[in-house]
Amino acid sequence: MPPAVSDGGEGLDADITSRTSSHRRMDSAQHGYKVGVPPNKNLLAEFSDAVKETFFADDPLRQYKDQSKSKKICLGLQHFFPVLDWGRHYTLGKFKGDLIAGLTIASLCIPQDIGYAKLANLPPHFGLYSSFVPPLIYAAMGSSRDIAIGPVAVVSLLLGTLLQNEIDPKKNPMEYNRLAFTATFFAGVTQVALGFFRLGFIIEFLSHAVIVGFMAGAAITIALQQLKGLLGIANFTKKTDIVSVMKSVWGNVHHGWNWQTILIGASFLAFLLIAKYIGKKNKKLFWISAIAPLISVIISTFFVYITRADKHGVAIVKDIKKGINPPSASLLYFNGPYLMTGFRIGVAAGMIGLTEAIAIGRTFAALKDYQIDGNKEMVALGTMNIVGSLTSCYVATGSFSRSAVNYMAGCKTAVSNVVMSIVVMLTLLLITPLFKYTPNAILSSIIISAVIGLIDYESASLIWKVDKLDFLACLGAFFGVIFASVEYGLLIAVAISLAKILLQVTRPRTALLGNLPRTTIYRNIEQYPQATKVPGVLLVRVDSAIYFTNSNYVKERILRWLRDEEEQQQDQKLPKIEFLIIELSPVIDIDTSGIHALEELFKVLEKRGIQLVLANPGREVIQKLRSAKFTDLIGEDKIFLTVGDAVKKFTPKAVVDNV
Repeated sequence: MPPAVSDGGEGLDADITSRTSSHRRMDSAQHGYKVGVPPNKNLLAEFSDAVKETFFADDPLRQYKDQSKSKKICLGLQHFFPVLDWGRHYTLGKFKGDLIAGLTIASLCIPQDIGYAKLANLPPHFGLYSSFVPPLIYAAMGSSRDIAIGPVAVVSLLLGTLLQNEIDPKKNPMEYNRLAFTATFFAGVTQVALGFFRLGFIIEFLSHAVIVGFMAGAAITIALQQLKGLLGIANFTKKTDIVSVMKSVWGNVHHGWNWQTILIGASFLAFLLIAKYIGKKNKKLFWISAIAPLISVIISTFFVYITRADKHGVAIVKDIKKGINPPSASLLYFNGPYLMTGFRIGVAAGMIGLTEAIAIGRTFAALKDYQIDGNKEMVALGTMNIVGSLTSCYVATGSFSRSAVNYMAGCKTAVSNVVMSIVVMLTLLLITPLFKYTPNAILSSIIISAVIGLIDYESASLIWKVDKLDFLACLGAFFGVIFASVEYGLLIAVAISLAKILLQVTRPRTALLGNLPRTTIYRNIEQYPQATKVPGVLLVRVDSAIYFTNSNYVKERILRWLRDEEEQQQDQKLPKIEFLIIELSPVIDIDTSGIHALEELFKVLEKRGIQLVLANPGREVIQKLRSAKFTDLIGEDKIFLTVGDAVKKFTPKAVVDNV
């Protein structure tokens, strides 16, 4: 009894499968659809659409439609000054969160700013200046609620390296400072220009992998530079590559190291790392790692003062200028030999600062589920740096460590930056003399503990697992920074990013397709080993737009597929290939070189007695093929809506029945 039921069930399933397959073929044959050809656009319409998608993909003017003149003015002001929008809904509850967050990041930024200024070879008060004025400008113009503004390690190192190649900061400190302000001005101009002209997509050319490698290399370079302060070495190399730094370190081992400085630096570095570990393990204790730098500065300064360790070779900060930012507009180089130098350095620093700030802003916006406007951010960051250059600041941007603390401290809006700025102002006005005996070793320890977070092991490991080519780009940027310089590392990072793009554009992927049994679906036979080839037909898919950069490669690659298949047929005595079907669904566009390559392919195939068939060309592609009369060349009956339709048309019924 069971076998009878089983046999009947199998027979019924087979009958249903047969009828379903039959109905599919009938539907395919009777649907009557052909590849649609949209109407041709004139040149102005095509250009307008291209500009809109490139620069105005988010349609920023949509909110102004059908609005009164006064409403448009109000919306325009809110666009450039978001504080006018969110400020209307600001409450005392939000201020409590911003107050706590602002005080917390202020305790972190003050010692960091002093250290970062020294990293840029600038007097320590310039670091504090840069955490006073720029955050106020950003609070009014920025769209991120969580980003904390101020000097950062990578940009400080970049400026310090590039500026000292032009002017010696010890011999000509005033000229060095002027060049720093000039570079800051042009960094701001670069950022504003990118945002105003909506060119933010340019920074996307630095891939995530390259940024990971560059940041890790910069972190190691910065940490190595701090060995000067950590070991108490007076005569230290100006070069930043690892070979020169290690030679300088070991060359001073017998006479240049100071054991008191090492004791202070190593002790507090251990304390900072332990505090960072505690804050990382328990998110509720984040404040421990946030206030640890300030505690280290207070304790070490008091210790040096009472022991007068500065008289025993322990280098100290000495005097920090008291008072808020003096004007510096008259100090900028707007002519002379340093004008172009300042512009070049400013562009590099501006791009790096912009990349870091946008990445940080997007990260925390995603965590809180809100959107930031990239172009608006660029204008805000650029404006604050332009104003900063006129008020004795150097390049400021978003700091990841401070932004993370700001986020964990419960900030609600950019008012936390205002609170931080006010605390920095009070520090400049009242307590900077107290930092006189702060040992340089503490600043080095603070910087080392801060930049360790820039080494992202997890991302590097993931890049290795996902994409080996991406990992090579990551390594290239990393080794470029640590073995050459930050400048060369940046150039290598950009070159690798562009090389990767060119490689992908000039050598697009193609795939040989096969039929998934009992379906009309055709897929890559490497991805689906069970997919079978169709006798007498070669199915190829091109996975990229076809432009002048890759058109010849696409043609040659298809002919290689054909040659390999023909050789295989001869060996296995399979039916001769009579049709070459190219699936064009991934081909989003084609230019005249691409069409010319298809014409050459058609002629080569014609000589071999093989017919060229196209399946599912997109709107842009079919429009251009028709305009170039290519559809007339191969015939309208050789263009199909799907690969399945093409196979059904040009293969024997017995083969179709097996599909």
